[in-house]
Amino acid sequence: MTTVAVPTDRHFITAWSAVSPYGLESADYARGVTADVAADAGDGSRAVPVPDGHAGEQACLVPGFEVREVLGRAGTRTMDRATGLAVTAVRELFDEASRARRPVPVGTGTALVLATTLGSAQSQHDFAHASFTGEKPYDVPAQYMPNVLMNCPAAASAIRFGLKGPNTTLAGGRPSGLLALGYARRLLAAGRAERVLVGAVEEYSPSRSWIEHHTRAADETPGPLGEGCALLLVEPGNGIPAGRTALAELLAVDARVDVDDRLATTAEACVRAALAAAGVEAPDVWAAVAGGLTGRTGHVETALLRRLFGPEATDRVHVHTHIGDTAAASTTFQLAALLATAKGDPTSHGRPAVITSIDRDGSVACAVVRLLGEET
Repeated sequence: MTTVAVPTDRHFITAWSAVSPYGLESADYARGVTADVAADAGDGSRAVPVPDGHAGEQACLVPGFEVREVLGRAGTRTMDRATGLAVTAVRELFDEASRARRPVPVGTGTALVLATTLGSAQSQHDFAHASFTGEKPYDVPAQYMPNVLMNCPAAASAIRFGLKGPNTTLAGGRPSGLLALGYARRLLAAGRAERVLVGAVEEYSPSRSWIEHHTRAADETPGPLGEGCALLLVEPGNGIPAGRTALAELLAVDARVDVDDRLATTAEACVRAALAAAGVEAPDVWAAVAGGLTGRTGHVETALLRRLFGPEATDRVHVHTHIGDTAAASTTFQLAALLATAKGDPTSHGRPAVITSIDRDGSVACAVVRLLGEET
């Protein structure tokens, strides 16, 4: 691949998209999270019953999402739900940029970094099941093989839209979206790309539901699972084209793992390290958005953010109670909700904000951004 020059080490979020339980467009998501209302199926319910789930299970689904209806018939015959969600989010980001007359270039200068838990759990389950139950010699349709790979959503998105820069899939649990953001910064700093689409995708499926029910900690409060894909466009400061607005500057990303069963200490060290790298003092933080787990892990995270930043900052942005548990996509949805909320509040302009995530296995991540609103 041809190496491209990156003119600055300052990196900015300049656009975003969200395919969510509120709808296909970022405007749907922004209206939902800023109005502080739960996503529903149009009947006022917080979530919808799902077939083949656990008894009485409900989930926050992307309304009416059928891959071939949303994306058309060409190239979608074997596309699974996770891939369809990712491809749709990329399409929406490009379409919204084009409508604003700020198109996003494709080709070798544009990279894609996509986070996920493990890709499509349902596709992997169905393929493995067919390998045992199909007629000899193990009659598994070959065209479904790509869906088994966790990098299928990123690869399919790149192929469909001509993204010829680095194409990366990261799987790191709930903090995966922040890990992807850090990876995107390194791509830009190393001169491997001129801009990066970075985000995360998660689908709802019976297989994912089964996994969640069997990995959830005993002290967690069960809630509806969510799904969707959120994407951010990250560009270096001197590479932002005329007319495109910088929404936030990415100041720092820190990640670590609690290996000594001292979760509160590890989490605080992570947040303080990110603040120090960003040159930000805790009292200046406008909003702090937690990762949404319940139980002991969630309590540790919420208590830490409230102690460091106060209830006003921690109560400004609401995400997970409205769109369900989006697992690896949760942090990118947190960032999108932060941007949507900040846009409507001029007190956010120029202020730093914090995004955190803690997983059940002790992985911790924190990102610090400076909100720019409508100012460049």
